[in-house]
Amino acid sequence: MKTLIRPLALILCILTAPSVWAQIPQTQYSEGISYITGGVGEEESTAILAEAKQWPLLLELSQLESGRGVWIFGSQIKVLNAKNVVVFDAKADGPYMLMNLTAGDYAIQASYQGVEQKRSISIKAGQAQKISIFWK
Repeated sequence: MKTLIRPLALILCILTAPSVWAQIPQTQYSEGISYITGGVGEEESTAILAEAKQWPLLLELSQLESGRGVWIFGSQIKVLNAKNVVVFDAKADGPYMLMNLTAGDYAIQASYQGVEQKRSISIKAGQAQKISIFWK
């Protein structure tokens, strides 16, 4: 019996290791606002989406390519406050960006391959929300 337990334990460790190693990308800061960006690969995407419930804003970035939606990275994200002042400016390293914005009204300017999109959002304390930005 003991000879079977060791190989089975090893197999279990090997099979579960990828989920243990899947970590959320490092928290970064822009203009004093913390954010996480990434989501390249299934494990990282899963980790970010699980963490999103703890953040006020999740941006989801994609584009239409060959008739279907695909995730993108490299878009430039700016956030302006109600006074039209840039309070956040960073590049997305993947299709997801978590942002720790305080409650208030904002405008998001997202630029990808020279095409800019704008969204107005209202962040409410204690409420997580997702904004999807899609380029054609």
